[in-house]
Amino acid sequence: MEGSRWLTGRTTLIAVVLTLAIALLVVLPVGIGIAQSLREAHDLSDWFKAAQESGIAMPDFIHRLPFGACEAEAWWQAYLAPPLRDSAAMKGLHSTTVVTLGRHFGARAVHAVTVFAFMLVTLFVIFQAGPRLSGALARGLLRGFGEDGAQLVERMAIAVRGTVSGLVVVGLGEGALLGVAYFVTGLPHVALLALITAIAAMLPFCAPITFGLAALWLFSQGSMAGAIGLLVFGSVVVFVAEHFVRPVLIGSSTRLPFLLVLFGILGGAETFGLLGLFIGLALMTVLMVLWTDLVQ
Repeated sequence: MEGSRWLTGRTTLIAVVLTLAIALLVVLPVGIGIAQSLREAHDLSDWFKAAQESGIAMPDFIHRLPFGACEAEAWWQAYLAPPLRDSAAMKGLHSTTVVTLGRHFGARAVHAVTVFAFMLVTLFVIFQAGPRLSGALARGLLRGFGEDGAQLVERMAIAVRGTVSGLVVVGLGEGALLGVAYFVTGLPHVALLALITAIAAMLPFCAPITFGLAALWLFSQGSMAGAIGLLVFGSVVVFVAEHFVRPVLIGSSTRLPFLLVLFGILGGAETFGLLGLFIGLALMTVLMVLWTDLVQ
């Protein structure tokens, strides 16, 4: 009895730790971003008031663009350089529009927080009941579908675990390496940028968006060498991670070729959204097993 209570308490503790870790993975970057935005809200308000009265000054890097400089300058002078209070876009932002947008944003935020809370509760219950649930599921599959069916579901579970490991581990690695690059190039808020990059890198081919925007900011500040260096280093890191490291981590667990791993991830994401990153590989594993049994 004491041993059973100790094991139950240990399982509950592990479930709490894992649930909190997943919650922090989402809440921490959002909280840091909100705190940073609140600290800079006063400066942003002053900048917006100045832009309403005198427009937005054209940055120097537009003059140095290798192509399209004249068109960009003309567009900026026509739409952003004049006082923004006289523009049609600013006149459309009257009080009713702002209130409506605020209500929609608030409703979406409340919905997202509610869904996230239910997700955390569900994860906790699954983590806590994991050993008992997996054992009961294995016995049920063995009785209902035989040994072949149980092995097929086990391979699907291995595929999902391998996908999670490949996405999370590679994403954290890309975020750490690019965080070093952010620090070397002198970007502000390096820790926040590295965390955002790590989360984006957990999705295939999303990391270039973050370091591409960072390189664009460096270019706008006149740091041409830093922007080019960040683009080159980031491209190398993403190329190695996406084409070699991630397929090895995922493919070794699913025993799928690289092309099928890529089709499973991208096709699943296109069809089912974020969950499709895991569902796609599980379905691809089932198809591969069925094909192997058919041709043998």
